[in-house]
Amino acid sequence: MVAVLQIADIPRSTYYYWLKKLGNPHPDSELRNLIQSIYDEHEGRYGYRRIRDELLNRGHHVNHKRVQRIMKELNLKSMVRMKKYQSYKGTVGHIAPNVLNRNFKAEKPNEKWVTDITEFKLFGEKLYVSPILDLFNGEIITYTIGTRPTYSLVSAMLEQAFERLSGDGEMLLHSDQGWHYQMKPYQHALRRLGITQSMSRKGNCYDNAVMENFFGIMKSEFLYLRKFESIEHFKQELAKYIDYYNHKRIKAKLKGMSPVQYRAHAQQVA
Repeated sequence: MVAVLQIADIPRSTYYYWLKKLGNPHPDSELRNLIQSIYDEHEGRYGYRRIRDELLNRGHHVNHKRVQRIMKELNLKSMVRMKKYQSYKGTVGHIAPNVLNRNFKAEKPNEKWVTDITEFKLFGEKLYVSPILDLFNGEIITYTIGTRPTYSLVSAMLEQAFERLSGDGEMLLHSDQGWHYQMKPYQHALRRLGITQSMSRKGNCYDNAVMENFFGIMKSEFLYLRKFESIEHFKQELAKYIDYYNHKRIKAKLKGMSPVQYRAHAQQVA
C-alpha cells in the first residue's frame, strides 16, 4: 500500500482521511431521509417551512435554514400558482358594503366565512368549484362543483354550509362582487339566518386574499401534481384533497396543526 501511495504521490494522511470519510454515513443522512419521507407523504406540497414544522411535530428541532439547504440538495421544491375564474359582470343586483375590511382574524369557528368560485380546465371542459372557508382556522366548510358557474352551484353550497350552523352568535359571509352574490335569493338566504353579507371592493382581489390564497394552494398542490383519467376521477381526487387539506395539512399560523386539529384544540381549551 505504501508503494502505491508513493507512486500516486498521495500523502498517507490524505489516504486515511478519505478512507475514514467513505466509511462514515452522511452526517445528515437520517434527516435527509426523514425530509424526503415527509415530502413524499405530502406529494410534494410542503415547502421547507412546513416541513420544518412537521419535523418539530415529530420531535426534531431543526433550523429552517438547514431544512432549506437539505431540500435544495435533494432538489425538492413546490409548484407555482395560477389565476382564478372571474365572475364579475357589473352591477346586476345589490352590492353589499365591505364589512370584513381585510380583518381576516376570527376569534371562534363560524364567526367569519369567505367564499368565491374558481375554474379548472380538464379534458377540453371547464369545471367550477365553489367553496366556503372559515377564517378561524382556514377549514373548508363545504364546496360544490359543476360544469357551469350557475347560481345553483352557489345555492347548493349555501344549503350544505348552513347545516354546520347552530344558530348561536353572529356571523359574516364575505365574497367578491360576483353576480351570484348580488342575486336576491342569495341575499335572502343570508338574511333568513341573520348572516351579515360583505363584499370586496370592485376589482380589489386583496379584500378576499385568504380565499385567493387557498385557490392558489389547491391548484399548485393538487391540480399541477396529479394526472387524472376522467372528470369523475378528478372529482374523486378533489374530495380526497379537501379532506387532506382540512384534516392533515399543517399550518404554521395554526401552531403546526391542521385546520380540524386546531378547531378541536380550541374547543377543548375554551
